[in-house]
Amino acid sequence: MNAHAPSGADHRRGPGHPQDGPPPGARGGVLARLAGWSQRRRWAAVLLWVLVVVAITAGSQTAGSAYGNDFSLPGTDSQAATDLLREHGAAQAGGSVQIVLQDPAGVADDRSAVETMLATVRGLPGVAEVRSPYEDAAAVSEDGTVAYATVTLDGTSEEVPKDDVTRVIDTARGAAGDGLRVELGGEAVRGAEEGEGGAAEGAGMLAALVVLVLLFGSLLAAAVPLVTALFAVGGAVGLIALASHVFTVADFTPPIMMLVGLGVGVDYALLIFYRYRHEIMAGSDRATATRTALDAAGRTVVFAGCTVVIALLGLIALGLGSLQGVALAVALTVLVTLAASLTLLPALLALFGRRIERHIHKKAAKARAKGRHEGAGWRTWATAVQRRPLSALLAAVIALLALSAPALGMRLGFADAGNDPTTTTGRQAYDLLADGFGPGFNGPLVVVVDGGTADAAAQVRTTLADTEGIAAVSPPLPTRDSAVSTLIAYPDTAPQDEGTTDLVHRLRDAVLPGLEERTDATCLVGGSTAATQDFSDAVSARMPLFVALVVGLSALLLMVVFRSLLIPLKAALLNLLSISAALGAITLVFQHGWFGVEPGPIEAFIPVMIFAIVFGLSMDYEVFLVSRIHEEWEHTKDHAGAVREGLAATGRVITAAAAIMIVVFAAFVLSPSRMLQQFGLGLAVAVLLDAVLIRCLIVPAVMQLLGARAWWLPRPLGRLVPKVALERPSTD
Repeated sequence: MNAHAPSGADHRRGPGHPQDGPPPGARGGVLARLAGWSQRRRWAAVLLWVLVVVAITAGSQTAGSAYGNDFSLPGTDSQAATDLLREHGAAQAGGSVQIVLQDPAGVADDRSAVETMLATVRGLPGVAEVRSPYEDAAAVSEDGTVAYATVTLDGTSEEVPKDDVTRVIDTARGAAGDGLRVELGGEAVRGAEEGEGGAAEGAGMLAALVVLVLLFGSLLAAAVPLVTALFAVGGAVGLIALASHVFTVADFTPPIMMLVGLGVGVDYALLIFYRYRHEIMAGSDRATATRTALDAAGRTVVFAGCTVVIALLGLIALGLGSLQGVALAVALTVLVTLAASLTLLPALLALFGRRIERHIHKKAAKARAKGRHEGAGWRTWATAVQRRPLSALLAAVIALLALSAPALGMRLGFADAGNDPTTTTGRQAYDLLADGFGPGFNGPLVVVVDGGTADAAAQVRTTLADTEGIAAVSPPLPTRDSAVSTLIAYPDTAPQDEGTTDLVHRLRDAVLPGLEERTDATCLVGGSTAATQDFSDAVSARMPLFVALVVGLSALLLMVVFRSLLIPLKAALLNLLSISAALGAITLVFQHGWFGVEPGPIEAFIPVMIFAIVFGLSMDYEVFLVSRIHEEWEHTKDHAGAVREGLAATGRVITAAAAIMIVVFAAFVLSPSRMLQQFGLGLAVAVLLDAVLIRCLIVPAVMQLLGARAWWLPRPLGRLVPKVALERPSTD
């Protein structure tokens, strides 16, 4: 009889069935044999992991890291302008810092103190040039109370060491006093002021431990999944630090790796551990329970992990510089996490299995004494949903669509100093410049004029000055070889306003093409504001290809596993729905300023990163739940009963795993980085919606409505699709 045993269903098995799956002497599948090796050589497996993590950590600390941001976009105007300025030695190609001065009595009275301070700044490491506000009337506000000095760095804002920027900040602010206020702005200053996210990681781990203790009622049992995740994250962080010497890996990658690694690591270990607990409660011995858990839940974990990796590698198709390095780093983190779950976890279960087993039986006995049965509540819930599946489906879908609606108006961009806390010097400098010179001063457009007639730059300046939306234009600034001229155009609106975005597009599409025809010059709009818009436009343009690639490959994998057309379609639609709802929540909080958050654009790469990670993580619960339903269906051919028993067997662990992910991800809202706050909130909301609305309401309702049609696959297609089973075949 080649049926699939509904392993882990307590209502069908008891102590009279001491083994469920391959007998102790059987070889089993690859994962079962791997579990057997880790059990037999438990100390060797643990020691090997310790040595590997220690070696990687020591190597990474010795070699250091070489993280660097690469937001270059070949083929865009802003990138072409930057390349041209660098080629011809323009000062605008390097990073800069603004030293902003304010004195209600007038900054002219502070000239002596300011000039002394600027002379000291000129001699600091990392400084290439300093331009005093007293050399340029345009650097002083009309009322004379605000002025700024420009410090040109000897590299880009990312290249100059933070210590050098910190010395500039400390030296400049030391001149404050006697009515003079000194603040500093610029991307280099923002980078130097950024705090670390260690508190977020610590809070996430503590919260995860609390959830695990509440789930298992034992500190030891709770520690096993968490320790597995910590080993995996520790190894992955060191590997990526080493890899940063070879690949371009963004400097914000480590906290994202820890965010995903902790959530996924605990999640995968918990799914396997929970299956182990079921097998122990069903009467299996510890060794058999471990092999069975790896052979069944382990397959689900491997499939889910591969789906996450596929989704992350899909980011490479976007071709967006640093994002490719981030995708590779997080994908490697998931793979290391898989390795830890499949080798370290069985070893830990072998070491501590006796104590864990005693606790499992003790807790089960107490539950039986009180008349509680495993999964009884979830069976009741599933039965209630099955009575009115259409109502449950409509209510949940309407709620998700309502939350998704704000995402339609999402504006992509990058946060600037205007989104920083008001206590930072970068934010205060930003506000002073906006008050003294207008909101557009903090996001000027760099218009590069290459070649053409002798008066080409002058004609461009005249036209720009008369263009609606531009407040002022600087005189032409020649490069060192005088081959290219640069004009600084200051918009009427702030860098993040839609008016500034419209201005960039209008200059490129309507204003500058006519000038190029008249002057025979090449005109390019660059600068950080234009580059931000180019990056956002690139993400928006390439997103459909990315989504189609990830959804298509994932659906294909699901079709192979479940041999069904409707299951992959359902999974893809529901995952897209949960992701869009999460993006809607981010839009409400960070773009519209809910809960007191400073309003601003959504970081341009957040939607694609959240899509890649959430789409993969959602497959964890999809595969875990549907594979158990499929087990029951294969065994009984009772579709309604299979849905109930599948939810009863997985509801508790899915909820617990989701709760752990939610608290780990939500902890990153405490991070000082706005990007990590958006990332953490988006992942937490997506997992919450996936576990509560989708897995508990929509999936049982849809499966009930589909009935046996859920497993339909056309015969011609069935002959082409290979057979890959997640369920462990019975040996009866």
